[in-house]
Amino acid sequence: MVNLKVPCRPNIAYRPIRPTDLVVLEKLHSELFPIRYESEFFHNVVNGREIVSWGAVDRSRPNAQSDELIGFITARIVSAKESEIEDLLSFDSSKTDQTLVYILTLGVVESHRNLGIASALIHEVIKYASNLSTCRAVYLHVISYNNSAILLYKKMSFQCVRRLYNFYFINGQHYDSYLFVYYVNGSRSPCSPLELVALFVTFAKSGFKSVAAKLWKNEERKISKWPKCKESGCLLPTVQNKRMSTGEVSSIGYIGGGWHGHHLFVVYNERVLYLLNTESKEDICFLSRLYGSDRTGSSEAFVKYLMHDR
Repeated sequence: MVNLKVPCRPNIAYRPIRPTDLVVLEKLHSELFPIRYESEFFHNVVNGREIVSWGAVDRSRPNAQSDELIGFITARIVSAKESEIEDLLSFDSSKTDQTLVYILTLGVVESHRNLGIASALIHEVIKYASNLSTCRAVYLHVISYNNSAILLYKKMSFQCVRRLYNFYFINGQHYDSYLFVYYVNGSRSPCSPLELVALFVTFAKSGFKSVAAKLWKNEERKISKWPKCKESGCLLPTVQNKRMSTGEVSSIGYIGGGWHGHHLFVVYNERVLYLLNTESKEDICFLSRLYGSDRTGSSEAFVKYLMHDR
C-alpha cells in the first residue's frame, strides 16, 4: 500500500473492523510497529473474538480505497482484580465483576496524521468503556521514547501512573514503558498520602466540633491531673499510665505527620477533640506547651503545624 499525501480535505469515517480488513490490518501493524504480532491476534480482531476494535477510513479516497483502513484501534476487556493496575483503582473489591478496557494497538498511516484521527479512535474506546457499567478505567502502555503518543494521552486527560523499566525488548534492546490510565464511571485512583492528610485536617476541623462540645461539658479535669509521660512524650491521665505499660491504648488517639514518615503524637482524645476546634489563646498555649512549641496562633494553623516536621 502506497502512502500518498492527501490532496484534499479528507472525509474521515469510523466503523468496526471487519473480516475483509484482515490483509490491510496486518500490513499496517507491520509498517507501524517494531513488534510482530501473531496471525491469531489479527483473526481475533477482525472476528471480534475477545477484542473490540474500530477502524478509520477516508471516504474521499478514490474507488475501493474509500473503505480501506487508514487508522485503527484495538482493545480488550480484562478483569479489574486480575489486572496490573488493581492497586491504582478505588473500587469495591467485593464486586468481582469490575472490569477495565486495555488498549492493545493504535495506529494511523503517515499520510493522515495530525488530523485528529488517533484522538477520535481513543474517544471511541472511552465512550465504549463508559457505557459498560462495570468498567472502571481505560489503560495502556506506551514505549518511553514515543513522545508524540505520550503528549496525546496527556492531552486527553490520561494519567501517567507508573514507569515500567525494561518492559519492552525490541531488536535486542530493552526499553521502558509508561502506564497511562483514564478513569471512567466515577472511578478514581486511591488517595495519595498528601490527600489523606488533607482529608484528616478537614474532618478534624468540621467533624470534631459537635462531638467535642458534648464531651467538653463533662470534662472538668484540671491540667494538673495530666502528668507528662516521659517515655512517649505525651500527656496522659494517671490511670492511663499503667495501660500504656501493658500496651492497652484504647483511649488514645493519634495526631501528626505519620503519612510523611514522621513519628505520631499521642494525646488523650477528649482534651484534643476540644482543643482542635477552639480559638482560645489559653487552650492553644496548652497545646503549645504539650508539644514544646511557643506558637499561639489559631487552632487551624496549629493543626497544620502538627502535620509537619517539628
